[in-house]
Amino acid sequence: MRYLNCAATSRDRPPCVGEAMIAALESFGSGSRGYGDGELSAARTVLAARQSIARLLGASDPSRVVFSANVTEALNLALWGVLKPGDHVVATAWDHNSVLRPLYRLERLGLVTLDLVPADERGRLDYDALERLVTPETRLVVASQVSNLTGNVADVARIAQVAHGNGALLLLDAAQSAGAMPVDMGALGVDLLAFTGHKALLGPTGTGGLIVAPGVDVEPVLTGGTGVHSYEPGQPAEYPERLEAGTLNHHGIAGLGAGVDWILEQGVDRLHAHDLSLVRRFVAGCRQVDGCVVYGDFPDDLGLLDGASFDHGPVVSINLDGWESSELADALGQDYDIAVRAGAHCAPRMHEALGTRETGAVRFSFGPFTTEEDIDAALAALAELAAPEEA
Repeated sequence: MRYLNCAATSRDRPPCVGEAMIAALESFGSGSRGYGDGELSAARTVLAARQSIARLLGASDPSRVVFSANVTEALNLALWGVLKPGDHVVATAWDHNSVLRPLYRLERLGLVTLDLVPADERGRLDYDALERLVTPETRLVVASQVSNLTGNVADVARIAQVAHGNGALLLLDAAQSAGAMPVDMGALGVDLLAFTGHKALLGPTGTGGLIVAPGVDVEPVLTGGTGVHSYEPGQPAEYPERLEAGTLNHHGIAGLGAGVDWILEQGVDRLHAHDLSLVRRFVAGCRQVDGCVVYGDFPDDLGLLDGASFDHGPVVSINLDGWESSELADALGQDYDIAVRAGAHCAPRMHEALGTRETGAVRFSFGPFTTEEDIDAALAALAELAAPEEA
């Protein structure tokens, strides 16, 4: 199967990820809960993973890399741990339900007020609206760095400037960017960054985390055992134990750390250039397929899509005239052995902006092991499916 669903989960991973997990399963004890070789190996591996993630994502203090089960849990840790009754929050039309549903719940409970920055028909954020909606009363701004539906890339530095200019914090959802493109939370001015392990970081499912910048505090959402300060009635004040209650997924974190180390060895700039070359090839081909509609913000001259003149994530969503999005995805999978994803992609506000609320869209997404042959096979399949049936 040609796997073009990397924005959901990376299926293809470097061998070191599985090797690290097998070694962990065969040798680890419980990190920070004993002094045997297995316990010390687990603790050291988790520490090394924190350090590698901090290096990749521009975090100054690895101890403030907090592990969670996934980016959804990490976002909930941030939202419920930062926001207080009466706070105002600004999010965007790009946001995934991992952001929207917790915020809607907080709003329903009467704890926060919420405004959403709109996007236009090409999925571009309205930065003028952002500047109007963020006020000195705003406590938190939430933004996705890359839309999981269009692949558009946000101007995070500009969003941070608006947030900080009004005394607000910035929470960045890096689910689609971490590992796929250069991310430096310190340089960008990000206060809280949520990431997931199983997408472009090439780790296993069940891994993710939240990075908390120095000077920012998050109240614990989960409390319990940490292996340290056991006589204190409350959760420890220091990170990462402040937000990590219970035994960590040491085996998964071992795999995640190996994936991140592989990315650092390869160079995230090189991996991003690879992805952009595939996006250019795919979009150029889609423009030649009759009835193919490509969503998102792409330049007319795809040569400008270089990460500097024009940036984009490794995600392209389309529809094809005459096809329901789910039927098209089924045909690609069953008749051509090409894995994609169709539907709403947990991005309801973006579909409203694009005008695809009723139709959904078919998403093609790429990774470091996607080849030009995979792209060409997908384009050939779309061309055949777009052609009218012979009488």
